[in-house]
Amino acid sequence: MAENLNLFTSTQNVIKEALTKLGYSEEMYELLKEPLRMMTVRIPVKMDDGSVKIFTGYRAQHNDAPGPTKGGVRFHPEVSEEEVKALSMWMTLKAGIVDLPYGGGKGGVVCDPRQLSMREIENVSRGYVRAISQIVGPTKDIPAPDVYTNSQIMAWMMDEYSRIREFDSPGFITGKPLALGGSHGREKATAQGVTICIHEAAKKRGIDIKGARVIVQGFGNAGSFLSKFMHDAGALVVGISDAYGGIYDPAGLDIDYLLDRRDSFGTITTLFDNTITNQELLEKECDILVPAAISNQITADNANSIQASIVVEAANGPTTLEATKILTERGILLVPDVLASSGGVTVSYFEWVQNNQGYYWTEEEVNKKLHENLIKAFDNIYEVSQTRGVNMRLAAYMVGVRRAAEASKFRGWV
Repeated sequence: MAENLNLFTSTQNVIKEALTKLGYSEEMYELLKEPLRMMTVRIPVKMDDGSVKIFTGYRAQHNDAPGPTKGGVRFHPEVSEEEVKALSMWMTLKAGIVDLPYGGGKGGVVCDPRQLSMREIENVSRGYVRAISQIVGPTKDIPAPDVYTNSQIMAWMMDEYSRIREFDSPGFITGKPLALGGSHGREKATAQGVTICIHEAAKKRGIDIKGARVIVQGFGNAGSFLSKFMHDAGALVVGISDAYGGIYDPAGLDIDYLLDRRDSFGTITTLFDNTITNQELLEKECDILVPAAISNQITADNANSIQASIVVEAANGPTTLEATKILTERGILLVPDVLASSGGVTVSYFEWVQNNQGYYWTEEEVNKKLHENLIKAFDNIYEVSQTRGVNMRLAAYMVGVRRAAEASKFRGWV
């Protein structure tokens, strides 16, 4: 998993640079360069054919000085220890960026849910919670949905935790169905957050969203919601892509038609003849480019060919550090992933707060609070970027890591 290792080491590199710029000691970096806790578990699961299969799971807790750790659980065949560690560090940064009283956590199970029955997925979900139950809870570590997990899986996990603890614990997990204490607006929260960042970035560049040409690479959960939000705001979505290729039309695509025809995995391009590659799509002319698929898409090899004025990262790590440098030098405004995709953890926080107080908000209230938090975070990072003369990624890391560093210092850990 060289790419995941790369994600881990590049995250460490930027955290080190951010702490140095903020004037923190080498000891602070030593504390924050790895998770405080990393748990590896083995999960025995009875399969439908009567056999027992053993799955491997992970839970990383990066830093709990600011408060309980928070972060998703992914079910994916390529989940690795390095990936989970790196993503737990990102959650610390995201929580700091949107000023939430959390440290970062992340978890995963090495499995392919597409190859499992619903009953087997339920058994994996419950087995994972039993395995990590000692280190999680509403005041310790709060999981959430991630890659290939959803509100149903969160419901099973919450039910299992409540059985173990022998009391109802809705605040143990977020991303639940509304009927079990979930929050309005949670499903669309990540795409909503990216949309808010796009609007703010466009204002800084004097671009009117109405008529702006947008390319969205990736048509899964975030990418499809995002394309719809942009289309409804009057933007011209000129390109989209999935795992099999991209479609591009300078006159704009019919997003409602594409959403209607895509399958459950977000696949749509197989219905078209004149498709292009994902790499070709990234280099097409547009005002706003949104990589919303996988990591390492914009690299030193193609950064000089990007024709957008603004790049907003909806995926995790789609732009390498070298490419970030090139884009910034070319005057392209890059909105980094840790800022752009922080809508999900923000609304997860709202859900946790609602569970704790037993009082639930309307979708309008949730969206209003999300807008206020994200705009404040965007303006704060943009200002740090301008006043300190650093790119938006480093500015985001500086803002994001400060809370965990301050909390660790006040606790007397460093």
